[in-house]
Amino acid sequence: MSNKQDYETKIAVITAIGDDQIKAPNNIPVDVYIQEAENLYLWSQEDKDALMAKGLALELMDDIPIRAGALREAESRWNLKRFTRKEAEKQWKEQSPLAFEFRDKLLFDLRFAFRNDDDLLGKLSDIAEGYSNADMIQDLNDLSVLGLEHPDLLAAVNFDMTLLDQAAQKADELAQLLAAATGERIDTSESKKIRDQAYTHLKEAVDEVYDFGQYVFRDNEERLKGYRSNYLRRMRLSRSATLEPEPEPEPAVVEGQTASETA
Repeated sequence: MSNKQDYETKIAVITAIGDDQIKAPNNIPVDVYIQEAENLYLWSQEDKDALMAKGLALELMDDIPIRAGALREAESRWNLKRFTRKEAEKQWKEQSPLAFEFRDKLLFDLRFAFRNDDDLLGKLSDIAEGYSNADMIQDLNDLSVLGLEHPDLLAAVNFDMTLLDQAAQKADELAQLLAAATGERIDTSESKKIRDQAYTHLKEAVDEVYDFGQYVFRDNEERLKGYRSNYLRRMRLSRSATLEPEPEPEPAVVEGQTASETA
């Protein structure tokens, strides 16, 4: 089956995993873990009879490739959502300061055009209230509507009417961009939760096969090595190497002195 089919096959089981049972892949990259799980499945095929003789369920062993495929699909879906939001956030950070400046310029221009009409100036004051991102987007649309209702006053100061169309268009585009940058966070969080649930589901099977393999082949190093994570082993060795104290430097021996005299 494809990863998508594995995901669809497993999604009900995966999402049924409770919050108190979910484990996150904090110590190993997901792609590495999936590959190690698939390697474990192939390695364990040679030892199937020995493992089953000690009680390991064949169904659990055979389920590893399906669980791995489901996790790979869940990881891809989370990454797609995550990168989409990140790109939207990046665009928002670039565009929103310019949009605030554009809003302020429109307010300045319309205040001058409406300077002799207290009622219109009051409406502009109401529009100008608030400084949030959502306020700015609404302001752009409100300024566009208000300006288009009084073209004569704007024409008297040679105002560029196309700016009002731009304001309405920006309001629409920015509203969608802000939704993508912030509103998707709930969905992204849900995608990550499903990824973690899929990891938990695969880890359940992998840990079980590891445990049985390490028990059955505890005196057979050649077979035992296949029931350990190579990635985690390398990480432990790397950390151990960095923690080893450096050897004390040998004391310098001045010409004419013995080593014991320098101590």
